[in-house]
Amino acid sequence: MQMTDSRTIAASPEEVWAAILDPEVLKACVPGCTEMSGSAEEGFEATVVQKVGPVKATFKGTVVLSDMVPGQSLTLTGEGKGGAAGFAKGGADVKLTAVEGGTELHYDVDAKVGGKLAQLGSRIIDGFAKKMADQFFSNFQSAVEGPQEAGEGAPLANADGDDGEKKKGWFKKLVS
Repeated sequence: MQMTDSRTIAASPEEVWAAILDPEVLKACVPGCTEMSGSAEEGFEATVVQKVGPVKATFKGTVVLSDMVPGQSLTLTGEGKGGAAGFAKGGADVKLTAVEGGTELHYDVDAKVGGKLAQLGSRIIDGFAKKMADQFFSNFQSAVEGPQEAGEGAPLANADGDDGEKKKGWFKKLVS
C-alpha cells in the first residue's frame, strides 16, 4: 500500500525538524501509541494499540530514522509485531520545504501487513493505513502549530483576554 500527500505547517523548517525528532511529539501524534522511548540517533521503541476491522492488537515495534538531512528530509522506517494478529511494517520518506507562511511537509508512505491482518482484505487495510497516516500528520501539524481557530485564521477574542492572539502548539511553546 502506497500513498503520497503533503500539508503546509505554519512553522519554520527548523521547528518542524525539531518536532519530528522529539519522542514526546511522536508519541502524542501516533494514533494509539501508549509508550515511546529512545532517540532519533538510536531509533525509537513503541507500543501501539489499534483495532483494524474486527482485529484488535497491541503492536510492539521499532522506528528507525535514516537518510537524515537536517531541516530538509529523512526516512522513517518502522516494524511492529502484534502477536497472533500479525505484523505491520513500512516507511515514510519525509521532505520539508520552506514556503511562504511556513513549511511544506511532503510524505511518501509504503506499508505492508501480514498474518490475520492481511486476511482482512486490501480495501480495509488500505483504508486503515491511509487513515493512520492522515491522523498522524494532522496530529503532528496540530502539535507544532496549535489548534486552528474557527473560520481558519479568523482571530477570535478568547475568554482569557488574549484578544485573538493565535494559540501556539504545545511543541512551539517549548521551543519559543
